[in-house]
Amino acid sequence: MGKVTNSRFRPVRLATAGVFALAGFLFWASFNTAQGTDLRTDDSMLRLTDLIQERSHDNQELDSSVARLRREVDALARRDSGGTEAEKRDFEELERAAGTRKLSGPGLTVTLDDAPPDAGPRMPGIPDPQPNDLVVHQQDLQAVVNALWEGGARGIKVMDQRLISTSAVRCVGNTLILQGRLYSPPYTITAVGDTEELRAALDRAPAVRNYREYVDAYGLGWSVDEHDRTTLPGYTGAVDLRQAEPVG
Repeated sequence: MGKVTNSRFRPVRLATAGVFALAGFLFWASFNTAQGTDLRTDDSMLRLTDLIQERSHDNQELDSSVARLRREVDALARRDSGGTEAEKRDFEELERAAGTRKLSGPGLTVTLDDAPPDAGPRMPGIPDPQPNDLVVHQQDLQAVVNALWEGGARGIKVMDQRLISTSAVRCVGNTLILQGRLYSPPYTITAVGDTEELRAALDRAPAVRNYREYVDAYGLGWSVDEHDRTTLPGYTGAVDLRQAEPVG
């Protein structure tokens, strides 16, 4: 009976010893990898940020290449089309309407920025801010863009990129991702159009007024600068519309 009992529990003892040995090896490997430092540092986040910045830079270079090739293709198409001068003018007008050609004229630039890190209430009776109260959000950028369109803007660019009908303003945290490129505050939005109408549209937009209440309360950045003449670049990204289709 004694032999049966020992033979039954020997595998358990061996397994237990194996677990402790494996645990010891993992502790040693972790220490050796970390070289005595904390594994749970921000290094991985820094690497991710570097990767995003690198991809954003790559996208910018690709956009420049696409723009150059598009200009060459358009020039060849106009040369070989054999169309009349009126047809060529119509084509150019369509390009302007689509936002793929440069646009110049009077306009204004709206700048939005995060509040200082140590921002607090700037008026009596205002509660202490929450972190979300001190940064520019996607809804704030979209509110300004929508107001400028409503004010009759002939064209708009956000940062250095022209907006078209399929452009989407997207933020992750307080970082703007626009057409594959990454931007940090301060954010600039420039519109070409009648400056008085554009200003009036900003003043009457409820979402813009809400943002400006936080400007007064906590010091978020806000400025509007008028231009006698400014130039928007033509949109250089893809213009083909795509849609998802169910598999099978």
